[in-house]
Parts: sequence; structure tokens; C-alpha cells
Amino acid sequence: MQPLTFTGSTTVITGAANGMGAAVARLLAAQGAHLALLDHDADALAAVAEDLANTTVTTHVVDLRDDDAVFAAAAEIAAAHGQVNALITCAGSSMLGSLDQLTMEEMRWLVDVNLWGTVSITKALLPVLRAAPAAHITHLASVYALAAPAGRIPYALSKFAVRGFSESLRHELEDTSVTVGAVYPAGVRTGIILHGRYAAAIDPAVAARAAAAQAQMYHTDPADAAARIVRATQRRRARTMIGREARLIDLLVRASPTGYWAAMRRPLRAAIDTTTPAS
Repeated sequence: MQPLTFTGSTTVITGAANGMGAAVARLLAAQGAHLALLDHDADALAAVAEDLANTTVTTHVVDLRDDDAVFAAAAEIAAAHGQVNALITCAGSSMLGSLDQLTMEEMRWLVDVNLWGTVSITKALLPVLRAAPAAHITHLASVYALAAPAGRIPYALSKFAVRGFSESLRHELEDTSVTVGAVYPAGVRTGIILHGRYAAAIDPAVAARAAAAQAQMYHTDPADAAARIVRATQRRRARTMIGREARLIDLLVRASPTGYWAAMRRPLRAAIDTTTPAS
């Protein structure tokens, strides 16, 4: 399979205002890629764009939960850039809480952001991607699309669904010029868990303690993860693990599909406990 060439071609990145999206944008700009950056945070998105030199950058402020806005942004991107060779979906959020603690509204919000936002931008841009001689879609999944921990039901639900969407779409497009892949990061130090949401029923101090415990388990540098994402997109890979923990969990789930939680429960105990007040 012919690798993508980023220099002089256009890549669309969602969630580009911070975290993994911003790191990927900086790396691609350094490689001479043209960029279309999407995020709901207008100020942070503008700040990222201002730091990118020697390339063409357009910014599109959009809430990915708004289908009409997403399709309008896709039309703007097509008009501004013409050919698009890659889509990398980095937008997403986190949520702590057990099923008893979470409301249906809270869970739907996260699934709308993580799953339906990914589906919407992919569908909106697919005709443009199909028009390119070669194109690749990279969806940011998670190690929690491989193994589902307690206390993270809506997040695991959304990421398992992103995995299924990516695989099914890859099969649909197997005879076209568009390839599809997913990346599975574990423990990237982006601050997503510290700035994510938690169930309103949880004591804020307890939620902060659980989030901090989870953050202490994150070891992968965002720049390293961004490099893996860019390389996976360039090489049009179907499946990429990011971080030692992701590779270990992938092997663990393969070895024990129904028993892996016994090995994961203890190291995650403090990170999933959203009921016990701090001592």
C-alpha cells in the first residue's frame, strides 16, 4: 500500500485546540502539511493556529454534536482546501462515575462527543476523501476500547463503539482509495482525565482524587503519541497501539477475554473509586 505524502497535502484534525490534536497539528505542520483544524474552543484553536508556520491553516469552530454545523464545516474545508488526504479524529472527553451515579443525560453527552462526533465528521468528509487518489482516516480510540474498566462505562461504551465504527467502515471502503485505522493510546499525559467530567452525584473532592490517581498512571509523552499517530496515518495502518500499557492490555485481553479485569482491578482501584471520601 502506497504511504501518504503529507507535504503539500491537507489533513483535517478534530480536537485540535489542545491535547493530542494540538500535538498532531504541530508535528504535521513541521512536515509541511496543510491543515484544517476543528474544535469548539475558539480562543485555544486560534492560539494553536498562530503557532503553526510555513503552512496553510484554516480553523473551524464547531461543536461536533451539531450535525448541521459539522457538515457546514466540511463544506468550508472542501472549498478552502480542495483535496483532503487525511482525517484524524482526536476530539473527545472523559467521564468518571458508576452506573448508579451517572444520569442518562450525562452518559448521552459523552457518547455524543466521543462517538457521534466522530461518525458525523467522518461521514461529512467522506466524499472529499474519496475524491483524493489516496486517503486515510485515523480514529483515536483508547485502550478502553479493548478493555472496559469499572467506573468508566460511558467512556468505554463510546470508545468500543468508535472501534466498531472504524472496523466496519474499513471493510466498507476496502475497494476504494480510502483506508481506515484506529489508534489505541494508553496513559498519554494530556490532562484529559483531570479536565474531564464526572457524575454530578460524586463529591468533587472524591472525583478529583480518583482523577489524580488515574493521571499518575499515565506515562506516555504527548509528543511521542503524536508521532505514532502521524506515522500510523502516513503508513495507513489499520491498528496501532500507543504506549507499553496498551500493548500489555491488548495481550491480556487476547489471552483472557473474560478474566482480564482480575489483573487490572488492583492497579486501577484508587482511580475507579468514586464513593469513598479522601482520608
